[in-house]
Amino acid sequence: MSSTGNRRDFLHGLCRVGAALGVAPFALAAAEALPLGEARAFSFDSLKAEAARLAGLPFRPPRRPAPELTAQINYEQWGQIAFDPDAAVLLGNGARFPVEFFHLGMYFQQAVQVFVVAGGTAREVRYDERYFKLPADAIARRLPPDAGFAGLRIQEPKGGELDWRKNDWVAFLGASYFRAIGGLRQYGLSARGVALNTWQAGKTEEFPAFTAFYLGPETADGLVLHALLEGPSIAGAYRFELTRGAGVVMDIDCELHLRNKVDRFGLAPLTSMFWFGETVKPTAVDWRPEIHDSDGLALWTGSGERIWRPLNNPVQVAVSAFGDEHPRGFGLLQRDRNFDHYQDGVYYDRRPSVWVEPKGDWGKGAVQLIEIPTDDEIHDNIVAAWVPASPAEAGSRFALAYRLHWQADEPYPTPLARCVATRLGNGGQPGLPRPKGVRKFMVEFVGEPLTKLAYGQQPEAVLSTSRGSFSYVFTEAVPNDVPGHWRAQFDLTTEGTEPVEMRLFLRLGDTVLSETWLYQYHPF
Repeated sequence: MSSTGNRRDFLHGLCRVGAALGVAPFALAAAEALPLGEARAFSFDSLKAEAARLAGLPFRPPRRPAPELTAQINYEQWGQIAFDPDAAVLLGNGARFPVEFFHLGMYFQQAVQVFVVAGGTAREVRYDERYFKLPADAIARRLPPDAGFAGLRIQEPKGGELDWRKNDWVAFLGASYFRAIGGLRQYGLSARGVALNTWQAGKTEEFPAFTAFYLGPETADGLVLHALLEGPSIAGAYRFELTRGAGVVMDIDCELHLRNKVDRFGLAPLTSMFWFGETVKPTAVDWRPEIHDSDGLALWTGSGERIWRPLNNPVQVAVSAFGDEHPRGFGLLQRDRNFDHYQDGVYYDRRPSVWVEPKGDWGKGAVQLIEIPTDDEIHDNIVAAWVPASPAEAGSRFALAYRLHWQADEPYPTPLARCVATRLGNGGQPGLPRPKGVRKFMVEFVGEPLTKLAYGQQPEAVLSTSRGSFSYVFTEAVPNDVPGHWRAQFDLTTEGTEPVEMRLFLRLGDTVLSETWLYQYHPF
């Protein structure tokens, strides 16, 4: 939006509830107990037609039932509202994945409709306060009988290795936000249906919302879910095929129609948090060594280059664009899996990595990375999205297909050595006066190509910079017992405070040994 404060106000509730997803105990319910609305024909084609129809009409804001009441259901009171297991949706005989709903509250005042799909028809699940276990004096008891739900979550499979009554694996809650657990069974960063004018100069960020969900049918290892997206500048139809395996895989197809021009049209957007890591940490700002849901942006370009860009918490909003054509994938990853680097019981070391795998031809565009200053871990301050080169004009139609991998690591790891740490310090030589305007960098790589170096072989650090100069450049094996663990060291000398863009990779002769490290350094 137009200011950090406004955007944080909107996202505050999403961040606060994120850690709570999937911890409330629930039991199996009988779907027969659900009073459903009348059946009506439904298909993905009909949903796309509805989105196209809505895009030709003036925008109608999502329904906010009794806002004077929902505004009083604060975070603490909202947390006391437990879903009644007897109201869980089971999608047909032998269903394995119960679906449960979130209640409306202060941070989630927009109501969504939920439908059950079977046999080419959809029937609405009508809100009733009896679906929830409410305290006797709960404000929620005063809501109208058709209030609706705030969102939904999908429980683990019955008969699985986890207690499905206590665990969920996907949640849709707030605007077009959704998230899933990764291979380490932990929630973390979020995805969105679309990101419109995120920190675009002179524009207000727009948060379209999923206003209707269509559940079913189940598949062998998950279920199909459709969603209708509505916002002042857009209407869209989504199909999600959700698969629960080692992590979660989402096959997504969407068709989007624009009412208004959008200057920054972010597709397949990911939203995460990076407060501080090993690069820069203010003195004694927190007792933990690192705090982040993701530590870097990974890119696999159309030309085949593998890139790692460590994340920053900049002093002012920074937008980076990585131009590409026919991208093979990108993602926000959590590579650092060492608990000792976090020391926190919320398990930052287990947060999922999310990889976007394009389907079909995405053409020309750029992966844009937006880094927003933050002073706490409760604020999602990182956005990564694909922005197509073709202008997003009023009346435009965009069709997109992609796969989201919620895993512990990227699904198609590079055979090259990967960057595992970026460290900064004062430049110069120990024991001598440290020169001003000089920063020392230590960039660490680990991987098989480095384990195969013969004794005495020294990889070369290939460096370039947008401004400034390098000195004391050399590589060395890290003195530990990790095979193929090398680091490149160099000093950067710059003047002024403008950001510096750097590029580095390791090679031996004509053979590239590592992925490409990109970094945006902010002198101070």
